[in-house]
This record gives sequence, C-alpha cells and structure tokens, in this order.
Amino acid sequence: MILDRFAPKYGSLAIKKSISGMRGTIGGQPGNNLTPIDLVEMTAAYGQWLLSKGLNKKVVVGRDGRISGQIVSQLAINTLLSMGIDVVNLGLSTTPTVEMAVPAEKAGGGIIFSASHNPKEWNALKLLNEKGEFISAADGATILKLADERDLTFAEVDALGTYREDDSYIDYHIKQILKQKIFNVPKIKKNLFKVVVDCINSTGAIALPPLLDKLGCGYELLNDDVTGDFAHNPEPIPANLQALAKRVVATNADMGIAVDPDVDRLVFICEDGSMFSEEYTIVAAADFVLGKNPGNTVSNLSSTKALADVTKRYKKKYTASAVGEVNVVEAMKKTKAVIGGEGNGGVIYPELHYGRDALVGIVMVMNLLADRKCTMSALKATYPAYQIVKSSMKVKDDNAVKKYLKEIEKSYLNEKLDKTDGLKILWEDSWVHIRSSNTEPIIRVIAEAQTKDKAETLVQDIFKIINGN
Repeated sequence: MILDRFAPKYGSLAIKKSISGMRGTIGGQPGNNLTPIDLVEMTAAYGQWLLSKGLNKKVVVGRDGRISGQIVSQLAINTLLSMGIDVVNLGLSTTPTVEMAVPAEKAGGGIIFSASHNPKEWNALKLLNEKGEFISAADGATILKLADERDLTFAEVDALGTYREDDSYIDYHIKQILKQKIFNVPKIKKNLFKVVVDCINSTGAIALPPLLDKLGCGYELLNDDVTGDFAHNPEPIPANLQALAKRVVATNADMGIAVDPDVDRLVFICEDGSMFSEEYTIVAAADFVLGKNPGNTVSNLSSTKALADVTKRYKKKYTASAVGEVNVVEAMKKTKAVIGGEGNGGVIYPELHYGRDALVGIVMVMNLLADRKCTMSALKATYPAYQIVKSSMKVKDDNAVKKYLKEIEKSYLNEKLDKTDGLKILWEDSWVHIRSSNTEPIIRVIAEAQTKDKAETLVQDIFKIINGN
C-alpha cells in the first residue's frame, strides 16, 4: 500500500545524479532537468571511465518504450561513438536483457535508458560494468567526478567507434532462463496457465509473449502498444493495477502479471482479483528456489519480513542489505545467497545473472504453482501475513533528510535501531524504515506490521515528528 496523505509536498529539482547513473525529467534547464547537455556529459564521463579502466571499448545499450527513449539513446550512442567506443544497440529491450548481453558480447559495459517505474516525463541512464551488473559506489563516484570536472577526451575522426544493431537478445535471454536446471518446463506446460498481462505500453509487450508461448500459456495483453504513453502510473503497485485485477476475474484467468516499463519488477494478481503483493514476489520465488536448492537469501531493509521467515523454514540464513540493487548483489555475493531481491517485485537469481529479472521470476512462480498444484491465492495463504505501508515526501535536498533522521532517532533511542541505510526501527513483529531515495528527491517512510492499522500508525508517528507535531 502507498500512503501519501500524511506527507506534505515540497518542490524540488527534477534531476538526480547518483553512483548508479542519472535520472530526471525531460526538458527544462541543464543541471535542473534531464537535458541533452546533461545526457552527453554523463555518457562521456562513463565512456572516459571505461577507457581509463582498460576495459573492452564496446558498450551494449538498450531502452524501454518511453516517449523520449529514441532521443535519449541516440544522444548517448553518438557520444560513445565520438569517444572511439563501439556500440551494440539492442533497441527496445529490457533491463535484465541488456545486463545479460554485456558479458555475452564481452563488452566493457552497458547503458540502459529507462527510468524504471517513474512516469512518462522521466528517463535515465543506468550504468553497467563489464559483468552486466550495476557499477560499484567507487566507480560511480569516479564517473560523477569526471562529469563535474569535464576531464574528457574524444576520438579523432579515424578512431571513431563502430555501430551495430542486434535485436536477438530477448530470445537469447529467454533461452538462457529455460536452460536452468532448476526449472521443469514440461510440468509448467501441462498446467496450461491462463494469464492476463499488463505491459504498461513498454517492452514487456515484446519480452513476455515469447516467454509465455514457450511455457504453454494462454494470455491476454493489456496496454501492449509500445508508445511510452503509459495507460496509468507505471509503478506496479495495487493502486495502479485495479483494471488488471478486474480483467483477471472477468476472464477466469489463473493469474495476472504486471511489470514495470523496463521489466525488472514483477507483480502478480491472484485468480480472485486479490493482490498477491509486490512484496511477496521475492518470497514465492525464494520458496521455489529453496525447495530445490536450500541456501541463504538476501533482500533490502525496506522489504517484507516474510522472506526472513520463509528462509528460516529451510534452516538457512537471511541477510538484510542497504536499499539499492548493487547493495543487494554485494550482500548476496558475500553470503553466497542462492536467491535475493527487493520487495518492490525484484527477483535476482545468481545462476542466471546478478540483476533483477521479471522473466525469471515468472518461471519460478509458475513452476512453484505447478509443483504445489494450487492457486495463487492458496499459495499466498501459506506465507506469513504482514501488511506494509509505503509513503514518501518530497524534500529540498539530502541535508533536509539528515535533519529529519536526527529528530526521529531522538524519539526512538530505547528501541532497536539499524542505521545501515537511513534509520530502521525494529520491534518483534513490526518495523519502520526511513531513508532518502536513491533515485528521486524524496524521503521514504515504509512500515510493516501484522495489521494495516498498526503499519499506518507507525508511518503517522514518523510524519508527526517530521512535521514538528
């Protein structure tokens, strides 16, 4: 649940440069919004970093279906070519597909042009290393410094990069998923699952049909014209999925599937139209993997406690990381986790690649349903029932967030506190997490408890402190 009625609104600049790339709104003034000047500067800094590391002078790029995608991608592509870097353009693709294509191409890195769940006016550069994983904090800091200092060198005319288009990687991605030994594809096919999919006018409309065909599913696609003019707010949360839920019931489908515009987040709707919950995507995926290959799990501090509970059923260790995919991946490598992810619907399966991947999550959950011979709602009933409330407030800058955190901490000194990422206050059966967003100029307040009322109260208490009440 997203709860904003307790949060005041403040204006802010619509661009954010971070260690993982740059995100902002199209148009406006350089430095305040995502303009061609900002795009060229960040791309050139990334190219300079790649060259300075001695990595292969090749970058794989791909974009979601956003209205600005063609412009943004062409600006970045031509900047890389101008630096003497070869470019392999996947065109309309998904974030996990680009991540897998980077090592397949033996490239030095990759760039994904997508603002994930943000509305249509947003776009972004997501920066990858040679492994197809998000760049480290240290590398991100180096790139930001290069962009600020404009310490850049471009190639002479005889040393410009080469350009190639390749639209085969979604098929490659799907083949690599279905080759995983953990899956029983014939067993999934026997179920003849009937599915309704919300493609949110982006590349899910390209990537999901061939996967569902290979799984023997019957399916109906909603919002499958790839225009980037999103039919609704593209974040796959309950408030935005009511039309999908109604269609699932109307067609007697086994499930509904929703993805975000770049297909790294996955949310299910139960056969009765109820929400399986984006928080429980990773729970079900982990349940499937642990049942085949028991091991450790990881999710971030803002994700449901249910994953820890399910991990304990298999007598394995759960670890909570700071928010951000790169932090989850780092913790997964450190703990040798067999699966990890985030409560926003992100599933990371390291046997395939270290990145959130909606396609692999779909196969996991369908295989689990085939194994259990149950419905989505029956599966959900097997997991601990928690209610999560997510709220946010726009802020002027990170200094404002730091001030709020100090005030909040003073009020909870007698409770168990975790300051790994912002401030998380923990009780035996509930928690509230307050932190600055990695991608937007906002402070997030997320709480979980056994009842929605309790979770809402936890959020209200935090905003009372922020508002000085």
